[in-house]
Amino acid sequence: MALITFSSDYGPTDEFVGVCHLVIARIAPDVRVLDVVHRIRSIRGGSVVLAQSLPEAPPEAVHLAVVDPGVGTDRRGVVIVCGNGSMLVGPDNGLFFPVADELGGAKEAFELAEPALRGPSLSSTFHGRDVFAPAAAHLALGVAPHDFGPRVDDLVRLPEPLVRAEPGVLEADVVRMDWFGNIQLAATGTHLAASGLSGEVAANGVAATLAEKFADVPSGALLVYVNSAGHVAIACNGASASDLLQRPERVTLSAKT
Repeated sequence: MALITFSSDYGPTDEFVGVCHLVIARIAPDVRVLDVVHRIRSIRGGSVVLAQSLPEAPPEAVHLAVVDPGVGTDRRGVVIVCGNGSMLVGPDNGLFFPVADELGGAKEAFELAEPALRGPSLSSTFHGRDVFAPAAAHLALGVAPHDFGPRVDDLVRLPEPLVRAEPGVLEADVVRMDWFGNIQLAATGTHLAASGLSGEVAANGVAATLAEKFADVPSGALLVYVNSAGHVAIACNGASASDLLQRPERVTLSAKT
């Protein structure tokens, strides 16, 4: 395998991303590494980003993803072999679903337990350097997934987010807020159509307009639209919808009264 993609919750001004690159370069200097996204804010958000991004990669790539608030606990590190030949490397905390489903399904998985395939030390707070980056590098060089440790048959999945669509109402959990403050809901365009909502609506009581693009509403106004991933999203033209709606965990769209 000649490609590793890298996504994480590491910040852009810290050394953690660069250190993981250096670890991979030491083990597999000829393997190409592409950064997809960093500064991911949550496991749920990370799972959404991966599902919307990694299907664009060539098949049989190694996808390294470190969104790991449970680092140092008894959560497992895993390699998941997907149906299209690609492999997912990182914590077994729900991060890798639904992207595994998008990549042909999780065919088999193994725990990252073999000391010889880790770094020389094991920090309780930096498994990206000590466990996950070395594993990705060794996989890219052709080490078999089953060489890393015992088979895992009970991979963690996150609970399904709430979506409720009925005439005149669409209620859904927030699954992601991006850099611009746009809010992505678990609901899809199909759910929006089922609600029958159109024109002027309310989002958690705040006036909004169903539209196709930001320019369809005045500066500072909210719009509800179906984004490039097919999900219902809320944006504010020229500002942050997440700030305006006070970073909600769930949004209810209703007909404006």
